[in-house]
Amino acid sequence: MTSAETIPAVVLKRKAVVYVRQSTQSQVMTNLESKRRQYDLVDVARQRGFVDIEVIDDDLGRSASGTVARPGFDRLVAWLCAGKVGAVLCFDASRLARNGRDWHHLLELCGLVDARVIDLDGVYNPCRPNDRLLLGMKGSISEFELGVLRARMLDAARSKAARGELRLSVPFGYVWHRELGLGFDPDLRLQEVIRLIFARFRELGSARQVLLSMMADQIHFPRPSDEGRMTNFEWMPIRYRNVIAILKNPFYAGVYVYGKSEKRTSIVDGRARRSYGHSKPYGTWEVMIKDHHESYISWDEFERNQKQLALNNYGRAGGVKTGRGGRALLSGIMTCGRCGRRLSVAYTGNPQSRPVYRCDKPNLMMGLPRCMTFGGPRIDSAIARELLRAVEPMAIEAAFKAERMHRDQQEEQRRILDLELRQARYEASLAERRYAACDPDNRLIAAQLEKNWETALRRVRDLEESRPNAKQAEIEVDPNAFANLAENLSEAWNAPGVTMRARQQLLRALIVDIIVDVDEKARDVVLTIHWRGGQHSELRVRKPRAGEHGCATTEDALAVMRSMAGRWSDEHIAASLNRMGLPTGQGKTWTAHRVASVRRVRGIHAYRSAEKDGEWLTLTEAAAALRTTSHTIRRLIKSGALPAVQVVPGAPYQIRASDLASESVKSAMARKCGPRRITDDDTIPMFTDT
Repeated sequence: MTSAETIPAVVLKRKAVVYVRQSTQSQVMTNLESKRRQYDLVDVARQRGFVDIEVIDDDLGRSASGTVARPGFDRLVAWLCAGKVGAVLCFDASRLARNGRDWHHLLELCGLVDARVIDLDGVYNPCRPNDRLLLGMKGSISEFELGVLRARMLDAARSKAARGELRLSVPFGYVWHRELGLGFDPDLRLQEVIRLIFARFRELGSARQVLLSMMADQIHFPRPSDEGRMTNFEWMPIRYRNVIAILKNPFYAGVYVYGKSEKRTSIVDGRARRSYGHSKPYGTWEVMIKDHHESYISWDEFERNQKQLALNNYGRAGGVKTGRGGRALLSGIMTCGRCGRRLSVAYTGNPQSRPVYRCDKPNLMMGLPRCMTFGGPRIDSAIARELLRAVEPMAIEAAFKAERMHRDQQEEQRRILDLELRQARYEASLAERRYAACDPDNRLIAAQLEKNWETALRRVRDLEESRPNAKQAEIEVDPNAFANLAENLSEAWNAPGVTMRARQQLLRALIVDIIVDVDEKARDVVLTIHWRGGQHSELRVRKPRAGEHGCATTEDALAVMRSMAGRWSDEHIAASLNRMGLPTGQGKTWTAHRVASVRRVRGIHAYRSAEKDGEWLTLTEAAAALRTTSHTIRRLIKSGALPAVQVVPGAPYQIRASDLASESVKSAMARKCGPRRITDDDTIPMFTDT
């Protein structure tokens, strides 16, 4: 190494490369003097006699530890291999490399092409043993220095973190106080939004549902506007990553955590590449101090939230699909009793798709036969009836609790809107003060300040318009008003306004799992219901045969039809079925044509008028025989004066023709005024028959 050695003319004809590098972006932005001194090496190259000088600064902000790609260093190596470089200029050895592989590879190439290495101390010729030894020692010292510095810093950080005093970057809702340490952010609006996220997750049990509900309520969340320094924020519409980051962060449970993530090193193209931010499982964190600071939720609730999020990860072992809507009520909650896998849902039929539950994983993965396949509507209806039967005793209490939850939710939303309005009024007041403090003659600045003031005032006006006018009055609910609520649960369950998502969420609130098997001999689907609380119940649902559908006429309607056929016409049978509230298999009202169609399919004999032979009369025929009205005949039947027969309640009356000539009927018809009914001998009339 020498500072006065003359560089050969052959070397001076080549290119001199000035390599400029700083390890981090913060050094690039703050250590400006170091960067300036590296660029000054261009003058050193000119002093040494080089004319063609190239500056490589592609690696500014990149570490030279060998775990980060450096395109500038790779370009320098390529030029050396091509013999285009006569000298490499650097501020010190650590600028070129802080790992032995890159450093010695560079020296080897410089020795092969007779290139020089120049720094502030002098000129080095790698072809000479002494210079090569000195450069090797500098590179080793640089690499050793980096390791020592890193080890000292990490040991100090771990020691401080073990006491909970290392000031880590904290999530939204927390700030480091100078005297008090870690505590709540003084922004009440931010605190309320974070608490609302946890409250909504307790209610809905799904991070995505929390996001959708908060977007529907137009709730915003802060976003840094100062390039990550976390001092200035803009309130923007909430995003999914905001919700999931809050739910998964243990800081909100009052736990100080250090070492949640780890770095991983892999070999890519012959070089070590290091990646950061890989989460470590719970229990492997380096430092975890409970009750370290104020918390938004308890540690037990945090653990419950993590279990729920893991269960929501449908598709993995033990995962349960949350209520997401669709046509299948039991989607993601049924387990095959033969292989233990979750049953999947397929949809068949057009245009109204019908859900079908099946266990086809063995068929897809191993080519084995399917464990089971059965239609969904019958199973869904049976489980729904079982669910309503279970919640019937709690219907009134659930109604009161739902009312209270609805009021609490409205109160939370109103409180957040109030805080947002207070923030907007403060910003409008601040904009007004800035405008008032400005020189009115300086229109370039005053115009912009006036525009900002108007924008703030418009925001205040919009928030005031969207805010409820007054607090809702407390409604006193009479418990007797819910006396018939349990009887109307089925109607509420099937109401058009109730979505399948709401039914699925209610189902999962009461049922943990359903184990399914098929009894092929009895053709029954056997459902073992695991209720929350540890109780179990078994339910059997008949599995329809091939070609059998669920729109068949009920047995009650067929019984009425069999009892009335042969005596009454199809019109009378249809009217009776409609009065009794027995619809067709498709849920429609009966007509004579539909009754005749069912009779033909079921083999029920039709009505034939010749079979009556005048022995039996209808109510209309009896009225015509007595030359009176049908109303009079009906009153005689109700009073007992005229015997009549009904096949089933609600069917037309059948009157024997011989009963019209009885003494009770004649005496009732003989009265000219007063009611035509039988009078008891012991009854004293109120009016005489004079």
